[in-house]
Amino acid sequence: MTEETPNMIKWTIHETHPEIVERVRSSLAEVVDPEIGMTIIQLGLIRNVEIDNGVGRVKMILTTPFCPYGPAMVDMTRQKAQEGLKMPVTVEMGMDAWDFSMMEDPSALDWGLYA
Repeated sequence: MTEETPNMIKWTIHETHPEIVERVRSSLAEVVDPEIGMTIIQLGLIRNVEIDNGVGRVKMILTTPFCPYGPAMVDMTRQKAQEGLKMPVTVEMGMDAWDFSMMEDPSALDWGLYA
């Protein structure tokens, strides 16, 4: 990604492994929240990516704690992170409450909810 979006989240790998950030972001951007129709990257659901002793660690949140697609999204996130990092990955669920301000570009969201 040559130009940054307004709220682009800086992960640990931005500092430790900058050469793989774009590959990991691209791979994770293939995971779409089926209810919202946006990627987990656009929504800001991936809070951190780091590498610890040859294992990728992804910290992720969901848009709602009772998301019916949560288990499937977590599994797909793990698979796509493994593809991008080219190593085993664990996904840790964060307890942060998601809100619109966490989106990489909140102006991209036009659901017509607000006049």
